[in-house]
Amino acid sequence: MITDRPFTFDRVVRLLIGVTLFILTLWLINLLKDVLLPFVVACLIAYILEPLVQYNRTILHLKGRTLASIVTLFEITTLIAILCYFFIPVIIKEANDVANMMKEYASNDVSIPFLPADIHRVLKSNINFEEIARRLTQQDIQNIMDNSMSFISGGVGVIMSIVEWLLVFLYIIFVMIDYDNLMRGFRMLVPPKYRRRVFKIGYDIKRSMNHYFRGQALIACIVAICYSVGFSIVGIPMAIILGITAGICFMVPYMVYITVIPVTLLCLVCSVDMQVDFWHLWWKCIAVYAFTQILSDLILTPKIMGKAMGLNPAIILLSLSIWGTLLGLIGMIIALPLTTLIISYYNEFLIKRSQRTLQKTSAQN
Repeated sequence: MITDRPFTFDRVVRLLIGVTLFILTLWLINLLKDVLLPFVVACLIAYILEPLVQYNRTILHLKGRTLASIVTLFEITTLIAILCYFFIPVIIKEANDVANMMKEYASNDVSIPFLPADIHRVLKSNINFEEIARRLTQQDIQNIMDNSMSFISGGVGVIMSIVEWLLVFLYIIFVMIDYDNLMRGFRMLVPPKYRRRVFKIGYDIKRSMNHYFRGQALIACIVAICYSVGFSIVGIPMAIILGITAGICFMVPYMVYITVIPVTLLCLVCSVDMQVDFWHLWWKCIAVYAFTQILSDLILTPKIMGKAMGLNPAIILLSLSIWGTLLGLIGMIIALPLTTLIISYYNEFLIKRSQRTLQKTSAQN
């Protein structure tokens, strides 16, 4: 790469100091990750809820953020409570039905056309269906809760962990109320000399994240509804849980297809009483996947996200692997916008800068 500035001794020292500070910052973050995690989660939730806070301020004509933040938290809490009230009993009933099917599958020999019997033996030898069935029953759920409470009462470390996660709720309240002041404070941490460049990069990251993350979250919610409705129409048990899981997995490209494995196992278990044909039910589920994917690719993504990221599938998988290794699940979620932004900056400031330098040198010669 050709640069305009020579690598003097002073510049090399500055680069070494910058790299050292960067490494020390990463080391400090890794050291304090358990303490910082609740705060980061709270900031992420506050960031997601920020449009709703602004909407409540506008629609209710509120001047400050305090009342708007409280109203937003009340709305979200009420919505979650209503969903739990209506869906948890259904989920428990379906879990009991699946548990009974699993017990029957584990104890009986099942013959499915075009499916080798060795597959059943492999599944039964590697998956403890009776244990899964026991854990899915409503009575066992109550026992698990009782055992969990007794374990919590006797474990100081677990209590401390719960106290730390209770801090998340307090963090969310404080961050939502002082969101503007916190953002202004983060900007003031940047030295004045670098503010213009850092603010531009930060604005580009924010714009890219707003465009991708919130748009992808909206698409994931619609996809979760489509999967839940589709699986319910097909007649597969635990359709709501599977639909929500598929919607969450949709946030990460290609991960939604992992849910085909539990769906296939449920189709296999449902066919144990011979009243449901495995292949008939399985192909219906695959049709739900196909319909939802077509709906997402042809309608939802162009309408909500605009044009695609324009990345090669191999680059997408590589970026998911790299960011997932660095930042875990959150890294996989934000991998595409960050990768696109890095490629854009590379093309804009490095390749074009090198081309301009070469043209300038050629003109001088």
